[in-house]
Amino acid sequence: MAIQSIKGFKDLLPSDTERWDQIEREARRIFSLYGYEEIRTPILEFTEVFSRSIGEVTDIVEKEMYTFPDRDGRSVTMRPEGTAGVVRACIEHALPSKSPAHKLFYMGPMFRHERPQAGRLRQFHQIGVEVLGPSGPSVDVEIIALLADILDSLEVREGSLLLNSIGCPVCRPDYLASLRAFLEERRDRFCENCRRRIAANTLRVLDCKVSACREATADAPAFSQHLCPACDAHFDAVRRGLTGLGIDFVPAPRLVRGLDYYTRTTFEWVTDRLGAQNAVAAGGRYDGLARALGGPDLPGSGFALGVERLVALCAGPLPPPRPLAFFALLGEEAARLADPVVRRMRREGIRVERDLLGGSLKSQLRRADKAGASLVVIIGDEEIKRGAAVVRDMNEKTQAEFSLSDLPEIIARHLQPSSSGR
Repeated sequence: MAIQSIKGFKDLLPSDTERWDQIEREARRIFSLYGYEEIRTPILEFTEVFSRSIGEVTDIVEKEMYTFPDRDGRSVTMRPEGTAGVVRACIEHALPSKSPAHKLFYMGPMFRHERPQAGRLRQFHQIGVEVLGPSGPSVDVEIIALLADILDSLEVREGSLLLNSIGCPVCRPDYLASLRAFLEERRDRFCENCRRRIAANTLRVLDCKVSACREATADAPAFSQHLCPACDAHFDAVRRGLTGLGIDFVPAPRLVRGLDYYTRTTFEWVTDRLGAQNAVAAGGRYDGLARALGGPDLPGSGFALGVERLVALCAGPLPPPRPLAFFALLGEEAARLADPVVRRMRREGIRVERDLLGGSLKSQLRRADKAGASLVVIIGDEEIKRGAAVVRDMNEKTQAEFSLSDLPEIIARHLQPSSSGR
């Protein structure tokens, strides 16, 4: 039997990557408008990067991480999310000492050993942003606006922005005490995981997807009733900032995020078009993360966008491909004469495909048509004798003969008017 890919790991074929390229291109364009710079961190980190930041008792750390010892006996983990690695890199390279603010973005694969299903793979991809240094509500507003601009640019608009505040170390203990008391009264109504979480990771009970658990927490205490004055003012400024930008949001009192490092603002962009896996992007503020990783007291805010889920929502047309010139070559001598011309044209930015399979002119023209070529350059024995090539316009169904030395200029002139595509 032929070897197949690992369950939960998906190949991206050329027919898939066109949409991925479009998404990544649009994201990069918008990041540059906002002044964000790219950071690339390793896929493999020491396990404590995640256990100290995400939390020892979260499902990600307990069940879902790809963790194993390396040859030196150190426990290493394939990154399950992007934020912790970015903050680790900033601390290690002393970026806070070089600038009071860093606006960063990343793109790449993440890994979690969970049950594969629609919208949830073991290798999945995220596009994320992290702002390190500034602590004011304007940062939270900016990253949400940035997310909205990416979605708008891709014409993804059928969804809702959920917004909440989960307080800070000053006000969260009072809320947790109130929530635990509420949950303990209903302990027998919760699933086994949630009964364990009541003491170990209380907020995660509100995030459970089991219907019985959600029903049992329908009237749970709201965080908004327990926010300290500073958190209340911060959250109010975020809401006013979004309203001022015309960005609609839905108050979501039970939106808590599943990772320990979040504080204050938390948000998700959700849609009903993806079934159970309805969150396309999620993020918020994580002011305590850098300190948890042994670094300075460095406020942070960011989000991660799930690329696979975004791809599923992008139904609009792809940008048209750049016009293509296809060289149909009959014989070795034709190839010898054409290859320098082909290379020169490619180096001048002209999209050129040179036939590699050979065969009859008819078969090469079929391949040119399938490739979507605008022009076909035909060189055979008769053309070689005249030092020329036949250029066939596939759209106009016309053709003319030109000198080989004039080909680059002739083809560039034919293709240039519509060469602003991909």
